Formats: sequence, C-alpha cells, structure tokens
Amino acid sequence: MELPGLAFALWMFICLYAPVDGYPSGKVRGACTSMVPCHGSSPQLSPEHTITVNGTEFKPGDNIEVHLFGPDFEGFFIQARDAEHLDSPAVGSFVLVDRRLSQLLTCGRTKNSAVSHTSKAKKKYVKVYWIAPGDAPKRVQFLATVVKKYKTFWVKIPGPIVSQPNVLSPTTPLHATSEAISASHTISYLSKPFNASGCGSMKFCIRNPSNCDPGSASCFFLSFQQEKSSVFIEMSGPSEGYLAFALSHDQWMGGDDAYLCVNENHHVHVSTAYLKGRSPPVLDSENALEDVSWRLVDGVLQCSFRRSIRLPTCEGRFNLDSSYYIFLADGEASEGGQIYKHRRQPLITNGIYNVTGLPQDIGGSRSPRLIKAHGVLMFVAWITTVSIGVIVARFFKPVWSHSFLFGKEMWFQVHRMLMLTTVVLTSISFVLPFIYRGGWSKQAGFHPYLGCTVMALTIFQPLLAGFRPSRHAPRRQLFNWFHWSTGTTARILAVVTMFLGMDLPALDLPDPWDTYTMIGFVAWHVGTDLLLEIHSYCLVRKVEVIENDRVQILQSLTSAEAEGRLFKQIVLTIYVCGNAVFLIAFLAAINQI
Repeated sequence: MELPGLAFALWMFICLYAPVDGYPSGKVRGACTSMVPCHGSSPQLSPEHTITVNGTEFKPGDNIEVHLFGPDFEGFFIQARDAEHLDSPAVGSFVLVDRRLSQLLTCGRTKNSAVSHTSKAKKKYVKVYWIAPGDAPKRVQFLATVVKKYKTFWVKIPGPIVSQPNVLSPTTPLHATSEAISASHTISYLSKPFNASGCGSMKFCIRNPSNCDPGSASCFFLSFQQEKSSVFIEMSGPSEGYLAFALSHDQWMGGDDAYLCVNENHHVHVSTAYLKGRSPPVLDSENALEDVSWRLVDGVLQCSFRRSIRLPTCEGRFNLDSSYYIFLADGEASEGGQIYKHRRQPLITNGIYNVTGLPQDIGGSRSPRLIKAHGVLMFVAWITTVSIGVIVARFFKPVWSHSFLFGKEMWFQVHRMLMLTTVVLTSISFVLPFIYRGGWSKQAGFHPYLGCTVMALTIFQPLLAGFRPSRHAPRRQLFNWFHWSTGTTARILAVVTMFLGMDLPALDLPDPWDTYTMIGFVAWHVGTDLLLEIHSYCLVRKVEVIENDRVQILQSLTSAEAEGRLFKQIVLTIYVCGNAVFLIAFLAAINQI
C-alpha cells in the first residue's frame, strides 16, 4: 500500500474506534491539523460550496472578507494557511461578524486562528474577517471543511489565494507596515499589545480595574508619556466599536477636547474631536496627530498616537501641560464608522490631573461619588433599617412589651428609632441626584418619578404616626390598617425603584449580579416574615380552653409568646446578620464601579 493510502486507512481506524462523536457545538480543536471531522465515513470529492474573498493582496494588519456559501450545511471549519505548505499551522486570526452562527477557535499557538459553527442548525452563508499577521507568508490560501450531514462532508475545500506584493525583510520592524495618508502622517499596525511597564514611573496611566493588564480582555487602559515637546498616548479596551477619551475642565460632557479610535469596517480610524454638550462629537477636518498605530484582536481595540503639548493653531485642542478631568468611554459603531452613544457611564477620574506632570498610576470611576452615596444610603435605609423595624413592630410586641426604654415599651422605641433613621437617610439620599444633575433628569426613566413617590410616603408616614389614636379608641383599628398599608406601599415601591436604579448608566452595577442580589434580599425578607408568621400561628394554637370544664389545659397566649421569645430573638439575629451580608455585597459592588 502506498503511503497516502496507509495514512487514509489509519485515519479511518481512528475515526471509527476513537471515542469521538462529531462536533455539533463546533468545538473542533481536535481537528485543527487535519481539518477532518471524525464522522466515521469518507469525505466527498466534488465540493458543492465556495469560498470567496474581497481582495487578492494584503499587507500585515489588513482585514480580508471571507465568505463561505452553498447549499444548506450544518457545520464548517475555516482556516488560512501558507499556500506553499498547506500542512503547516494556521496563519493569522479571524474576527466574527455573526456570533450566532460562528465562533473563534485557537489552533496551536495562534489565538482565534480558526472559525467554526456554533450549532448544527442549517445555514447557507457565513461571513468572517481574516486579519493578516505581521509575519504572514507571501501567499496565503483559505481552506474550509463543510459538513452537509453527519456522513456527508468535504475536507479542505480550496479557497482563493491572497498574497502580499512586498514581503518584509527580517530586519524590518513588524509594526512599521504603514499606509500613507498624507505627506507627514502614517498609520501603522501594532504587532503586539500594550503593556503597563513604566506606569507611575515613566508615564501617567489610568487603568480600570486597578492594576489590570492592558493586554487582557477586560482592561481599560490610557497612558501618557512625555517626550520632549510632545506626548505619546496609548489607549486600549474591550470594544469592537470605538474607544474615546476626553480632557475636561469639569465632570460633565461638553466643551471638551476628545480623541477617538473608531473601528471602520475592521480598520481603526483615529481622530480628534470637540464635544459640545451631549451632542455627537464634531470630528476635526485636520488631524493634529502623528505616529498613529492601531490593533484590533480578540475584541480588544488598541491605538496609539503622538501630539504636541501645545497646538496653538488647532482650535479646540487643550494644552497638555495643564490639569483636567479625564474621561474614558467606549461604545458601538457601524461598519461605516458612525459612532453611537455609549451605553454606560464613562470612566471619570476622581480629580484633575496634569498628564505631563509627575507620573502616576491611577484608577477612575464610572459612577460619580454623589450617585454612589445616593445608592448606598437608599440601600441602607430600605434594605436594613426599614426591614428590621417592620419585623420588630410586627412580631416583638409580646416579647418586649414588659421591657421599657426611656419610659416607653422597648419594641416601640426600637421601631421608632429605625423608622426615623430611614426618614433621615432617605431625605439625604433624595437630594443628592438633584445636586449632581443640577435639576431633574429626563434620562432616568421611571426611577425619579417612583423615587419622589417613595419620598412623599416616607414623609407622610411619621406625620401620620403623630396623630395615632389611643390604644382603645374606636378609630385605632382604622389607623393601624392605614399605617400598615402606607408603609407596605412605600416598601414595595422602594424595592421596585432600586431595581430600576441599579441599571441606570450613572450607577451601572455588574449584571446580572445586581438583579440576583435584590431578588435574594426579597426572598430572604419574605422567608423570614413567613417563618415568624408560622411560628406565631403555632403559638396561638396552643391556647385552647375546654368550655364545659372551663379549664385552661395549655398555656395562656402571653406565656406562650414568652416561650417563643428565644426563637424570635434567634431569628432576628440571623436576619440582621443576613441583611449585613447583603449590605456588604452591595458596598463591594459599588466600590468596583
């Protein structure tokens, strides 16, 4: 038998007997080298599907559109390889267009070097982008394996060959592949991600989360390094749309000096702009930036450029030797480069900084301090003090009825103290957003309307309590029901308002953590309330009197309640500790934004 025939027979043996049952989820890393699915049958010979690209030449950093289409198929596997050595490892990396149909895979040491299906749902067409690496061979060919049905598939369908007209010599820096856009400005492709070396010692850095690696997929990074009369700037973050930073005299958008890196059809365009209020940025017709470079890999957008410290001839450009608040924002962009409003609050420094002064390594916050304080105070008021106060009033009257504090029954004094604390905390918290916004917010949906309703009920409740009838007055029962219904309505509306507020841009807590935390608290409170209700019901059932003999055979209600005192106190202690856990978790989340 000839060697190719022997190899084929060996392959058939492995596929038939190895514990592999296809790849309906598209996780085909085991087929990275051979591109052969182990479906227990031989591949078809005449392909029915076609691979096309939108060009025949490329340079390192270029993006090539790759299309795979044909009759209905369930699975696929696409790679690019050296056209002269098709058995060599995959070349370059891919960027997805539709994540519902396709997913990225890592073959060998090259990340995102292959694309496969996400499910075996039938499809006719797939589109992806191939990014040419800095060390690409002269000629690259695209290959595809297509699975029509489980036992009907084609392997290594040959696609077009693209080539680079002038291969770089080994001594040429990989990042120096340039595309001239003017006599004095060039755009280069970055061959490797940024790093944080020199932050705080040689350059001024902003990182979120603190001390994160700018090469990671969750790190927002901005650095400034002074070099004589200019500043070299690096910006990085997880975004497939755009990244932007702005220098501002205050913590409000408007009248700011902005710099944008925008993904335009998988090429990054870097430009300066002027922010006027909350309107879309006005891009400058003349670009004052030099040494522009960019990189877009694995969903992380990076760009770098240089600008002079002073640009007296460029209107709207601030001098970099002064102090400013610094904004860092990200958002979506269309394929044509049109940017959309950022969905979440920009990262904003907590103070003003001079980026050409003493190098620092700082963080920032996506939530203003006043809004953080608003959220914390409301959480303490309506998750802690109100909840405990309601439980004390509802279940601890018999337990603490014979204990006095400052001349009043203890349960009443504890209840009143907690409720007054709630009124004070809510009142302080209520005014903070108005101070921050300078008025009413029209972009917060129903949250401010419900918040005002809760505030009104919060003020009304203690005023109503001041007119409480005496214990045996005829209207006392009516007062009790009215007092209970007002308080319950306020609590329900407060929880709904907090649900709405947690997802607002100014306090965008981690999703879905915030929702789970609030659902957990509601379940915790309702569960505790039901437990105490059941316990009280069981105590009442112990009081039975045989009318005929008029003999009390069990304890009285008062003594039964006394018997349950220890149980209620244990439940209350556990409940307070649980509330403290929810509060600590909320504070930890607030501290992260």
